[in-house]
Amino acid sequence: MLAWAVAGWALFALPGLFLSGTWWPWLLPDLVPPLAFLAVPLVLLALCAAVGDRVRRRWQTGALVVLLLAGAGRAGVHWGALVPGGGPGPAPAGALRVFSWNTLYWDTTDDPAAFHRFLRARDADVYLLQEYLAWEEGTHTEIDRLAALRAAFPGYRVVVRGELVTLSRFPVVATPPVGPGQATDDRSVPWRERFERNKVLRTDVDVAGRVVSFYNVHVPVQLDIERSPLSRGFYRVVRDTDAVRKAHYAALLADARANPHPLLVSGDFNTTPAMGDLDGLRGAFADAATASSSALPVSWGPGPLPLWRLDWTFTGGGLRVHRYALTDPGDLSDHRGQELLVSPAPAAGGG
Repeated sequence: MLAWAVAGWALFALPGLFLSGTWWPWLLPDLVPPLAFLAVPLVLLALCAAVGDRVRRRWQTGALVVLLLAGAGRAGVHWGALVPGGGPGPAPAGALRVFSWNTLYWDTTDDPAAFHRFLRARDADVYLLQEYLAWEEGTHTEIDRLAALRAAFPGYRVVVRGELVTLSRFPVVATPPVGPGQATDDRSVPWRERFERNKVLRTDVDVAGRVVSFYNVHVPVQLDIERSPLSRGFYRVVRDTDAVRKAHYAALLADARANPHPLLVSGDFNTTPAMGDLDGLRGAFADAATASSSALPVSWGPGPLPLWRLDWTFTGGGLRVHRYALTDPGDLSDHRGQELLVSPAPAAGGG
């Protein structure tokens, strides 16, 4: 049984190294909690001690060590948090507070007053919020909460595109469209089209005379849980959504790479550490979780114990991260919020 378990895990774990992010059906195996890539080999290694046959025990142990090493980078563990004194340096005066959060249908399932209190308590300079919408009669629905939002955040600039809302204490100098949503800036375009095509909201703000770009992101989820896995429609949705996800990722990566400003890319990516979809961003920009004190920065999951990291923040262009923490919003959302303290590196010439 142990031999079959080792072989079965190898047949599951190893193909993902090559198929994740490239072959759409692998979006489904990718749903496994990333920590399994460490936990399963470790459990099987412990069971190997009971194998009486020395030769069999040796090859099973060797195979599991290989699987453990192959999965270590996919498990979502922040190894730096285990090293004493490995945290980021102190933040300079004037560092920016940023809060990024999937609100879970805004305040439509909550007490609006509690919702706004939670947001104000973050006291952020920039808010990157997703799911400015409602879920009614089995579909996403447009809402109008901007008057209440502006009343709750006087002095903030409010930028909205589709389901994405960005608030900034600083002046907004540009909101360049990114990706498939470029043709939907016109407010005459139906809301559903704006919602489906706008999954990246770029907002350039003026911070003490220096432009910093904030990308507010919500990559579409890869499956429709309302459909039966036994139906053809279930897999058609996965295939079609994979193409949409790839289009948004490619546009985001191209825009961010060409951006000359310090930048922060943050939001709900519906993508785990084990998935290859994030390889482009991880290769081009810095993961803000390296500034976290948590060895397992997980942000989503049913119940009190999240098992998946779906919410990410990346920085580039010299933007430094001095603090990264995941905040439990209680009953307001099933996603934890990302709280950051960041600052641009000094401009060339000492400015």
